[in-house]
Amino acid sequence: MGYFPFFIDIKGKKALIVGGGTVASRKAEKLMPFEPELTVVAPAVSRELAENEKIICKEREFMEDDVEGCLFVIAASGDRALNQRVAQLCSKKNILVNVADDREACGFLFPALVKEGKLTVGISTEGASPQTAAGIRSRTARELPGRMEEILDYLEELRTDAGERIADSHKRAGFLKEAADLCMEKDRPLSKEETENLCAFYVNLSKKRNSPVVTLVGAGCGAFDLITLKGLNAVRKAQVLVYDDLVDSRLLAHAPESCEKVYVGKRRGRHSMPQEEINILLAKKAKQGKNVVRLKGGDPFVFGRGGEEMLALKKEGIEVREIPGITSSIAVPALAGIPVTCRGMSGSFHVITGHTAKGESLPEDPKILAALKGTLVFLMGAKHLGEIAGMLTAYGKSPETPAAVVQGNFKGQVRAVRGTLGNIAQKAEEAGMDSPLVIVVGQTAGVDLLS
Repeated sequence: MGYFPFFIDIKGKKALIVGGGTVASRKAEKLMPFEPELTVVAPAVSRELAENEKIICKEREFMEDDVEGCLFVIAASGDRALNQRVAQLCSKKNILVNVADDREACGFLFPALVKEGKLTVGISTEGASPQTAAGIRSRTARELPGRMEEILDYLEELRTDAGERIADSHKRAGFLKEAADLCMEKDRPLSKEETENLCAFYVNLSKKRNSPVVTLVGAGCGAFDLITLKGLNAVRKAQVLVYDDLVDSRLLAHAPESCEKVYVGKRRGRHSMPQEEINILLAKKAKQGKNVVRLKGGDPFVFGRGGEEMLALKKEGIEVREIPGITSSIAVPALAGIPVTCRGMSGSFHVITGHTAKGESLPEDPKILAALKGTLVFLMGAKHLGEIAGMLTAYGKSPETPAAVVQGNFKGQVRAVRGTLGNIAQKAEEAGMDSPLVIVVGQTAGVDLLS
């Protein structure tokens, strides 16, 4: 079942709690900051409820007429049969009901709440784990500025002021967004001088659109939390987000709700958009004056075609910025306990593409690669694993050279198969390893720092 988190105004609306004990008190405590007209009915009402002047307490048995005119009802009597009776009555009358400790009987659930002035955050696990929701609530509350209530009061007044002073809707939206960002960064409302300076800047902005800019952002590899803070901030400000297949979808939630998200699906065997079309798309969106973010798995400049996109955009007179990401050539082996360098074993590492546009498995001279003493890391080589191992041994690498293939996922988990150049292809096939894989060849491939 999916519970949509509606936010509704309950101020002055009639509501009822059936029950007067601890659970009823907790429910009432959550509700009172939102100022409903709340009535509690129970044969015995706790002192905490009875002493609250904003709650109407009726110390008697529940009667069916009590639910009339209610926007919602809470059954928290401690008597399961009574709670079921209340739930069935509300269902017949199309009144939303919450039944304590009985998710199946609920028409709505109570979220874990964070409330700071006008800010309300509701967290729900659909009843699966209230403890998890409470933990997330606690972490969310810690992240909020200490003066959140003041900040929101200030920003609410600023919206009215901006409407009168900045006629252009795009400039006004930019002003309000930057003011909000600055308040959160400074943990306070802006001063009068800061507000005036910022407003003057937007009022005096040239009517000509800003120079087009595209930001290439490395999303890191695997789980979404491996992106850099700078990269995440770029995503949060994007007006257009163009993203690849190997990007954790949880990153997309950090983009503004109004952001246009374009999936281009770059991955071997299922390219949904040719590279030339991606270049054209990026240029087109940037020339519309939009803040374009190109989100790429790993690092844009490590086999991510970031260089190609940057050169194509520069030819169009578009400014391009690059925010590095954590490359899978280092991180995925590390997650499996394999260091790409280790004193006494490997003093260098070399990152090689496992396939090219023409389909060759080794674009570099295999004789040179076979002679290298450091760690060899092949990306995008799952389809050519047997050929890679065969060529390296054919040109001088010992078949007993340690080798490993590592596969990561968006949960930060990895699967690794270890062997030698002589048997790694067979072992990987037997283990059902599939792309995307990182292939590691060299002495460190035999290391497992996690065991």
